[in-house]
Amino acid sequence: MPSHPTTVDFFSADTLLEHIATTMRFYHPRCIDPSGGFYHYFKDDGTVYNHHHRHLVSSTRFVFNYAMAYRQFNDPAYLEQVRHGVRFLREIHRDPITGGYAWQLEWRDGEKQVTDADNHCYGLAFVVLAYAHAVMAGVSETRTYLDDTVQLMDDKFWSTTHGLYADQASADWQHVDPYRGQNANMHACEALLAAYHATGTVAYLHKAELLAHNITQRQAGLAQGMIWEHYDPQWQIDWNYNLHDKANLFRPWGYQPGHFTEWAKLLVLLEAERDHLLHDSHWMIPTAEHLFNTAIQYAWDKQHGGICYGVAPDLTVCDSDKYFWVQAESLAAAALLAQRTEQHHNQQHYRDWYSKIWNYSWQHMIDHQHGAWFRMLSRDNQKYSDEKSPAGKTDYHTMGACYDVLKSFSRTPSGVTHAE
Repeated sequence: MPSHPTTVDFFSADTLLEHIATTMRFYHPRCIDPSGGFYHYFKDDGTVYNHHHRHLVSSTRFVFNYAMAYRQFNDPAYLEQVRHGVRFLREIHRDPITGGYAWQLEWRDGEKQVTDADNHCYGLAFVVLAYAHAVMAGVSETRTYLDDTVQLMDDKFWSTTHGLYADQASADWQHVDPYRGQNANMHACEALLAAYHATGTVAYLHKAELLAHNITQRQAGLAQGMIWEHYDPQWQIDWNYNLHDKANLFRPWGYQPGHFTEWAKLLVLLEAERDHLLHDSHWMIPTAEHLFNTAIQYAWDKQHGGICYGVAPDLTVCDSDKYFWVQAESLAAAALLAQRTEQHHNQQHYRDWYSKIWNYSWQHMIDHQHGAWFRMLSRDNQKYSDEKSPAGKTDYHTMGACYDVLKSFSRTPSGVTHAE
């Protein structure tokens, strides 16, 4: 793959805003299906290669993308697509009888065929996230949808005993799968934090706080301060779950460095709300630093650059591929940690990693010809295919990371600083 010079100032708000705009231009308007919802499969050049399959994760993330873009750029066309996406979630994905949301379906000529009706907490978390961001974009009627979905998650998945959500249930809610996973709880934390910002309901913030504590403190305590992905019904570690499926899209085996840094980012965002939290937040920033630095220590590829996807229990890399979202979440975490530790000696450490991860991503992960990020590269930064964005990838991670960094710039007392 071609290299691109990295004389870019990643500490400039203009750089980040232009990158968001360029990424949006890859998807908009080609992602819009006039008959409902959005297309979910794009080649490198933007060609849609599957017009009919719809995945709940993409359907929700496109709402996030358009809501954030509308708030940033004030383009009425973006707001129209927020409403368009919400309608598809509410009228097509949602089952009016069970209240659940279809995980996968086929959409042809205005008719749907549900191909996977199971209910996933991970999916509902993104439904909450989509509705929260729609509310913040001014689509006020989604406030009721948001509250209803949080209540559904609590009714069907919440365990008071463990203070965490279960993962998956049958379409009729009669069977809850014994698998327990941290990933759904991490995105529930993200969604509840957004719900708090959208509604001011402090109970949402407190639930996010509880999730963060129980995963990054209690559950991490079972793995020497690191976060394992998979657990049994009693929330004991299942070291062998998906042992032979290290690249599973939602439940890969191994430690996930990208989830370490994503939790680091969430902890900094939560700690910023410390005046409204239920408990003392003194543990949040040290835990965020620990998770970020552990990810970098064991997963940064010193030869080819970039953060590797998976790390085994013995702390060796078990999946050396480079995924777009891992780099994006990590650079956002680095920026937020740099801002939060501004008065401390380790601020420069995080500024340096922010620049390093951005430079790697700019050189290898970003398609400077067509826009957006490549989904996955080999260890030596080669593409596996020309499928840039299959279902699940809408560049919500990459644009979201830029928005998070922009917010961290605005919180810096001295304003936006520039690379030295």
